Amino acid sequence: MKTHHRWMRGVLFAGAIALLLSCGGGGGGGSAASLGTLSSSNTSSAGSDGTAGTGTGSTGSTGSTGSTGSTGSTGSTGSTDGTGTAGGTDGSGGTGSTGGTDGTSTAGNGSSDGGGVGSGGTGVSTADATGVGSVGGLGSIILNGVRYNTDAATTSLEDATELQIGMSVRIAGKIDTEFTAATAQQVESAAELRGAMSAIDLTGGSFVVMGTMVTVDNATVWSGANSLTDVAGGCVVQVWGLPSAPGTLRATRVELKPASVEPLVTGIVQNLDLGNKRFTLGQLTVQYDASTVFAGGLNAFTLTEGAIVRVRGSAAPIAGVFAATKVQGWYAVPKQDAAAVQLAGVITNYAGLNAFKVLGTPVDASNAIITGGAPSAIGNGVKVELDGFMSGGVLVVKKLRIRNIPGVGGPVAFTLIGAIGNYLSPSSFVVKGQLVNAGGSTTVFENGTIADLANGRRVTVVGDTVVDGVLTAKTVTFLTP
Repeated sequence: MKTHHRWMRGVLFAGAIALLLSCGGGGGGGSAASLGTLSSSNTSSAGSDGTAGTGTGSTGSTGSTGSTGSTGSTGSTGSTDGTGTAGGTDGSGGTGSTGGTDGTSTAGNGSSDGGGVGSGGTGVSTADATGVGSVGGLGSIILNGVRYNTDAATTSLEDATELQIGMSVRIAGKIDTEFTAATAQQVESAAELRGAMSAIDLTGGSFVVMGTMVTVDNATVWSGANSLTDVAGGCVVQVWGLPSAPGTLRATRVELKPASVEPLVTGIVQNLDLGNKRFTLGQLTVQYDASTVFAGGLNAFTLTEGAIVRVRGSAAPIAGVFAATKVQGWYAVPKQDAAAVQLAGVITNYAGLNAFKVLGTPVDASNAIITGGAPSAIGNGVKVELDGFMSGGVLVVKKLRIRNIPGVGGPVAFTLIGAIGNYLSPSSFVVKGQLVNAGGSTTVFENGTIADLANGRRVTVVGDTVVDGVLTAKTVTFLTP
């Protein structure tokens, strides 16, 4: 009888063990989490609230027993750096990732919450990305409609002491596959033109600097003047802009400058004569020699016809010839397949939605989502923003936004996000180094009133015009401190 009792106790004990294991077991080990919490290390672990998923990283650890809840799915095998998938709070697996400070996440590292979502972020994977265009907002950097977090970015500025709205810029970093959130790793900006104005055409909205025809539109930012009507021939200006057809530039920012500044010109290389060391940019002949410094990925032997270059000199051109002291490659656009690219510029060489160029880059937008106007409006001279991926040297566009149609115009929005400083009145204060006028009768205030404007208050300011260096606010939204 005793033997029988011992046999029965053994059966019951084995059944209890089996029941326990069926409720979310898995032996603990290494850095695996216990009691339904997740480890903050890079190794994978079981999810919280009853997940039973196991994830194997390079440490070979498996998830430990979770608390009572729904049964989690099996975690996938971790990569060689120890990452893997962890069970979510509802028992489903989710890819771990490191959340960026702006809320975006980069696939590849296990996050402390196991859900692949950074603080306030989207949780989608990001890819290496390059964006070229003009600054549409500050508070991080808003480029081509996407806010790039710049907390960890290195910045290289020429021709200015701080980045401002309308300046051309190249950003390298990470962006999600839907082009909605990004993190900058490198930011570079420099002016495109500097010299005396001539051939001002008020009707056509253009002028000439350094042999290059400059066109303006309703998005052009002015500093030191209100518009083209405020300047005259001989005025020295510094221009940021987007090269379009050879010898032309669409201005995104124009600043009046002293007459003594050193000249600068940017454009597409034509009539390259390697033997005589010269080429043309628009109406200007550029002469270089052995003392000329080459930079930005160029040298005297890799300079090619059709390349976009930025040329600097110490003296104004003489009889249409500009002596170059420095020749720089313009903002580089990656060519490798699957590279995520954002471009803003003016369409050239248009042969259809499947074949045109922006900033010298071949583009196929035949399957793009098009906003800002009708597809029939797209053609040479139209300013656009493009989001897509490189394939065989062609930018295959996912999203196309029409920003300006010649003779029609287009939508404009400049955004500032930050604390108010140098507050004097509603019509005179600074956000992110940009002067703001919010004293107009049509300015809309959200989450507060005009009386709440004060130094230190965090706000989002949106406007569509910058004249004489001042952004006219359309809306001011007060942010939670």
